[in-house]
Amino acid sequence: MTLGLSKKELIRSSFPQRSRRLIRGQQLDFRRSHRIGKSSLLSLRNATTVLAFVATLSLTAFERTDAVREAQWFLDALKIDKAHALSTGTGVTVALTDSGVNNHRDFDNNLVPGVDLVTNSGPAYNNDRIGHGTEMAGLIVGHGQDSAKGVLGIAPGSKLLPIKVSDGPDFRPIVGAGISAATNLGARVINVSSAGSISKELERAVNDAINRDVVVVAASGNDFRTARIGYPAALPGVLAVGAVDKDGKYAPFSTPGPNLGICAPGVDIVTTGSHNSYSKIDGTSAATAIVSGAAALVRANFPKLSAREVVHRLTATATDIGPPGRDEQCGYGVLNIIKALTADVPPMSNGTSVGAGASSSAVVDGAHNRGRGWKFGLLGRVAVALSGGVVLAFLAVRRRNRRRI
Repeated sequence: MTLGLSKKELIRSSFPQRSRRLIRGQQLDFRRSHRIGKSSLLSLRNATTVLAFVATLSLTAFERTDAVREAQWFLDALKIDKAHALSTGTGVTVALTDSGVNNHRDFDNNLVPGVDLVTNSGPAYNNDRIGHGTEMAGLIVGHGQDSAKGVLGIAPGSKLLPIKVSDGPDFRPIVGAGISAATNLGARVINVSSAGSISKELERAVNDAINRDVVVVAASGNDFRTARIGYPAALPGVLAVGAVDKDGKYAPFSTPGPNLGICAPGVDIVTTGSHNSYSKIDGTSAATAIVSGAAALVRANFPKLSAREVVHRLTATATDIGPPGRDEQCGYGVLNIIKALTADVPPMSNGTSVGAGASSSAVVDGAHNRGRGWKFGLLGRVAVALSGGVVLAFLAVRRRNRRRI
């Protein structure tokens, strides 16, 4: 399958910076960054699946690190300064089952040794080849460089446990093993910014984590054309996350469905990138990382709450933006961290969390769309096809340029 675009359509020079794209596993170096026109954008949106992993990086952007903080609009939207006066997530370990993590000055203090399940070579940091895990890490535990510079995450007092389950475009679905490792290593929150097919291993791992009092937060997916949420988000007990934009409205790319529990900011999200750079991304990946950070804040503020009660508190205090009650676009509403930390929340109904996903046989095609940059970029709908019909993909749609200071 192809993008349906010529190389000329796909690549348009705009800034004299160096970038790298990974296409079908082959690294191509260019001396300029890239932009896609509206016609190309339309063609990409209409494309079915693309057997490729596309990335742009090493692009010059912010001249000052305080500009990074200023660009994190979701911090004000979530009133994060007030939230951090109540909780910063201290004492809570959040596991990140992803592509590993590269060290970054904005979250280095919060990294703990993790596990590389791809190569089994040791800790899962400084080995993120595609940058996705590094982006999620900043959103969860970023501490910045001082009170006003660099990326600030939702839970800057928490520790991040990286569990590497992917090494690029041709990875096998070992998220189940990653969740099991995270549980065994003592994580109290597990972030899964990916979606794919169900497997017995994945189901067992999720059930074990939930039974051992771990909050599991997972992305719903980035396919707006279907109401089929991917796994593990569709599994019972998992908090499935969708995305909203700057105006607090449902993001069109976010996969809807009856399993949706909550939405969080997922558009124009500035976060950490590889080599101490910064990225601007869209996707339910980012929204999921933000909710995982919020779960850490709640766990730290209410240490006696069970995992199910933490999920219940997050969903019960969400701001309803659709028809009254639960809907398929944003579940119970948009994340409201202040209410989650302060509200008098009624007990769970029938002993189950209102945000827990219902079991489902739905399978979503893994989609990782990267692209149209803040000022430029490459947009492509990406699906990673794996042997045995199993599909899994990280969920950062219309990926923004990673920018180095």
